[in-house]
Amino acid sequence: MAASSSGIVAGLTAAALATIGYLAQQAAQTVPAGLGRATQAGAQPAAGTSKAPQVKKDPTALPGGSGKGARVVYSLRGDRVWLVAADEAVSRTFEVDPSAVDPAPGSYSVTSRSNAVTGSDGVPVEHVVRFASVDGVVIGFSAAVGGATAPAPDPKVRTGGIRESRADGDAMWTFATIGRTVVVVR
Repeated sequence: MAASSSGIVAGLTAAALATIGYLAQQAAQTVPAGLGRATQAGAQPAAGTSKAPQVKKDPTALPGGSGKGARVVYSLRGDRVWLVAADEAVSRTFEVDPSAVDPAPGSYSVTSRSNAVTGSDGVPVEHVVRFASVDGVVIGFSAAVGGATAPAPDPKVRTGGIRESRADGDAMWTFATIGRTVVVVR
C-alpha cells in the first residue's frame, strides 16, 4: 500500500507544481512594465523596455496639439507663450504672469489692440492684444509701462491682463495683429 500512496503523493505534487507554474505565468503578465525581472540586480530589461533615464519635458518646447500655421500659443499650466510662424518655427517663447481669470482652452482670434491704456488692475500698460472675454472680463496680453508693478492681487477683483515683459510685449505687438490666431492650451 506504500507504493500506491507514494504514487498519489507524486501525482498531487506534480499537479500542485503545474498549478503554481500556471499562476506564476498569469501573475507575470499582470506586472506593470519595468517591474519584475528587469528590476532585479544584473537582470536585463524585457524587450521593449528602456534602461535610459527618464527625460524631463522641456518647458520651452512648443506644446503638441497647439494648431498649425502662424499663431500665438498660450499655456495655462506653463504660464508661457510661443509666437509661431507660418512654417511652424517658433520665433520667440517667453514666460508671462497669468491673469486672475483664465480663458478656456481653445482657439481664438485677436479682436482688438491698444497701444497704451490703464489695465483693469490700475497699472499703466502698453501693447495690449485682446483675444477673449470670460463673463464680461476681457482677456489679453500686455506689458506694464516703465517697470510699473501690479498692486497685491485682490481675490474679489477679476482681471484679464496676462502680463509680459516690455521686450516680449514689443514682439507680441508686432506679431499678433488683428485676426491672428491665439491657441490656449492647458
